[in-house]
Amino acid sequence: MSNTNPSTAAEAPKTPLPEITLRVIVLGIILSVVMGAANVYVGLKAGMTVSASIPAAVMSMLLFRYLFRKPNILEANQVQTCASAGESLAAGIIFTMPAMILIGHWESFDYWTITLVAFTGGMLGILFMIPMRRVFVVNNEDLKYPEGIACAAVLNAGGQESDASAGRSLIFGGILGALVKVVGGFFSLINGSLETATVVNSRILYFGGDISPMLIAVGFIVRLNVAILIFIGGALAWLIGIPLLGGGLADGNPVDQAYGIWSTQMRYVGVGAMVVGGFSALIAVRKGLLAAVLNLWHGFQKKTETTENLSQRDIPSWAILALGSICIALLAVVNFSFTNNAGITLLSTTVMLVMGFFFTAVASYIVGLVGNSNSPVSGMTITAVLVAGGLLYLFNYTGAEAAVATLGIAAIVCCVACTSGDVCNDLKTGSIVGASPFRQQIMQILGVFVAAFVMAPILTLLHENTPGGIGGKELSAPQAGLFASLAEGFSGKGELPWNLIGIGAGLGIVILVIDEYLKRQKFKFRAHLMPIAVGMYLPFGLATPILIGGLIAYFYSRNIPEKDHEETLHRGVLFSSGVIAGEALTAVGIAGLAAWGIQALDFNLSSGTVTLLTGLAAIAIVVAFSLFTRPQKNR
Repeated sequence: MSNTNPSTAAEAPKTPLPEITLRVIVLGIILSVVMGAANVYVGLKAGMTVSASIPAAVMSMLLFRYLFRKPNILEANQVQTCASAGESLAAGIIFTMPAMILIGHWESFDYWTITLVAFTGGMLGILFMIPMRRVFVVNNEDLKYPEGIACAAVLNAGGQESDASAGRSLIFGGILGALVKVVGGFFSLINGSLETATVVNSRILYFGGDISPMLIAVGFIVRLNVAILIFIGGALAWLIGIPLLGGGLADGNPVDQAYGIWSTQMRYVGVGAMVVGGFSALIAVRKGLLAAVLNLWHGFQKKTETTENLSQRDIPSWAILALGSICIALLAVVNFSFTNNAGITLLSTTVMLVMGFFFTAVASYIVGLVGNSNSPVSGMTITAVLVAGGLLYLFNYTGAEAAVATLGIAAIVCCVACTSGDVCNDLKTGSIVGASPFRQQIMQILGVFVAAFVMAPILTLLHENTPGGIGGKELSAPQAGLFASLAEGFSGKGELPWNLIGIGAGLGIVILVIDEYLKRQKFKFRAHLMPIAVGMYLPFGLATPILIGGLIAYFYSRNIPEKDHEETLHRGVLFSSGVIAGEALTAVGIAGLAAWGIQALDFNLSSGTVTLLTGLAAIAIVVAFSLFTRPQKNR
């Protein structure tokens, strides 16, 4: 039996509804490109991405209602399936490929390499997930799929509330996100952050927060538990770790010194915690992984699959094998292009496939547990970097070749993990609304194929037309910076602070023990390790607005039964999704204007005036969220 929610399960249609039509394909491709471009910016700035399934579902229902006057739940589901596949691919690329720039291997982004990495990694994520569908989606009552069920609820609502309130929420959110980005990023009337630091007894004390409605929106979507954990991680690193690790210099800027200590020392503590989290996640899904392998083996042994009910039929095993073989061949070509070394190519390709399959199971399990937006893909990729770097070192591969090969492995594994988690979430939504898994998988492949071709141009546009480029203060790309440091450390080009990584691993074990205690005592609040580790290696300015967003969501739902939280906060989620898309797409647009020679304006205001305007903007953003995310009384 499928683990569906009776309140959201769709009734079987009396007559078959079309699923894949020309309008579905066109809308799916457009939204896949748009969502992918937006999430490139979000990931580079915030160090995390959020699921596009719900906003894509709402937008598709709205478009069907207003353009075609005939909304179809199955068509809308296929559109969001295609769109979210493109969005998930963005995370896999932006967390890894910028590291090639940071280590000096590339001077600019290589179009065909990034396209092939995105396509093969995304395809393998889909192909690995297909035989695991029955294990994680159909026959697993322990996985609740909060985002998959919420997306199904949006689709089932049809046009009842979507045509008015949902549309306004998305539009108003987009306007707020775009307006703040234009005022700050183009007219330079507000700063990107409010931050301060001082030196007390040779210790640096820092506090600050980014002025970004997008980050508040992220906090609203991930909710208070995760937002608090990210803030705790940031507090451990910035409010406790930095004062303990480093002293202040009399002639240095305390803010710059705080960032320096975090960049060179403190975030490696987060790396150690993530490694522990990655291996603990593997242990948690060991039974599901074995079941998936057995299911795949039985699929190859079937004589025919054409007689199976369409509602349960997947892409056939022979097609999985054929497409997988093409991807493996392309992977080998990409790996050889990185190093021109046959031995490294063989080892790298093998490691990619094995780790990709393992992390498909890990990502699927975690998405079913806490949702796609909360999946700790960074931790999985860091684990892949460590394993890949260690194996290359054991086989006596060092230097620049080993560093590049390590990052190539990490890129593929990251794309696999991101895409497979999204596929799992979408298949859950499809199982609730009565979609065909076979057709959903076709749309997922289409979404990955199209999005793969736009990743490199968006990266190039942002890198060449954003102050500081990728790796600078605005687009810090924290994961890519970490992966670059780890790869260089294993390859002998740099040194890794193993003492700090060890401290982080020990801290991670302590957090796991605390979380297990909370679980046994049946506390609602959990101390999940990955969000805490994420907070450690992100700039602290990101944690503050994320916490504000989580608090807003909490106060609006605190007196509501937990089972009704999604419905209560539905309007706020749509508004937040609009904010994220508005700010991200505007940032890409500003970069595009710069590429055309239209530079940002500077009114040469005094620093005091800009600081005052920034403070007023921060207050206005919080007030706007408090007003526009408030649940409607008649819901």
